[in-house]
Amino acid sequence: MFVGIDVAKAELVVSIVPSAERFTVANDQRGVRTLTERLRAIGPTLIVLEATGGYELLGVAALAAAALPVVVVNPRQVRDFAKATGQLAKTDRIDADTLARFADVVRPAVRPITDDEAQELEALLTRRRQLLEMLQVERNRTGQVFGKGKPLVKKSLTAHIRFLERELRMTDTDLGDMVKASPAWRERDELLQSVPGVGPVLSRTLLADLPELGRLSRREIAKLVGVAPLSRDSGTRRGRRFVQGGRATVRAVLYMAALVATKRNPVIRTFYLRLVASGKPKKLALVACMRKLLTILNVMVRTTQPWSVEIDARSLPTT
Repeated sequence: MFVGIDVAKAELVVSIVPSAERFTVANDQRGVRTLTERLRAIGPTLIVLEATGGYELLGVAALAAAALPVVVVNPRQVRDFAKATGQLAKTDRIDADTLARFADVVRPAVRPITDDEAQELEALLTRRRQLLEMLQVERNRTGQVFGKGKPLVKKSLTAHIRFLERELRMTDTDLGDMVKASPAWRERDELLQSVPGVGPVLSRTLLADLPELGRLSRREIAKLVGVAPLSRDSGTRRGRRFVQGGRATVRAVLYMAALVATKRNPVIRTFYLRLVASGKPKKLALVACMRKLLTILNVMVRTTQPWSVEIDARSLPTT
């Protein structure tokens, strides 16, 4: 049995394959309790919901607490799957059916559900990204304001930039305090930051957005983050490999860490220079370094060993 649940603010539309059973419950405590009891009775192989801005959290938490195999997926993946199967129409019932078929065909890995502290950490990281984006926009606007008659606009932009910078510093302080308050997080944070090139931003992003770190193989974790090379071949043509999908928030921060590691991490730097010397484009070499760095961190978390050149060398594939 595979279950797809279309999530709305007021209700949850449930579809089950292959039985073709459908039902709807309210998206509140009582409705979710009914949903959990019905699904527990049938023992599904997998339950899939889309991320919908937080409306899915109540249902996901209840299903996970009942030890049911639930996973929250990226809406774009499901939409691409629907288009690939010729399903262009979109209603709550059709979406639930599509999610159930997606569960049956794709079989996404069940992601451990974060606890309240992890959700709060993730919310703080999201806020930090928002502040950085707003800062960049305002700084760009400052560069566009010039000439006479615009001192008030410049003054307003300067004041707003200072406010955002202050908020960013406060958010970073809150993030640090949260990590220090949890012995488990503090230990893992220190472990991750022992790697040259890994700073607090990447470490805390991994704590919140990649709880699977250390539990999967290097290929699985690379695919999950979106740094595994994907093929683009057709017939006798062999296209250039590319990366796509995965967890964009983790990948964006990992990119910056890999960039720093090519200068400060002796093994990553050696690997990067060897790829460039062999004729690889610098961007491709940097993506390869992202994958290697993620592999190192995955091994370290699994073995709970801090970074050393020996661990680094064992963790890195030769190509």
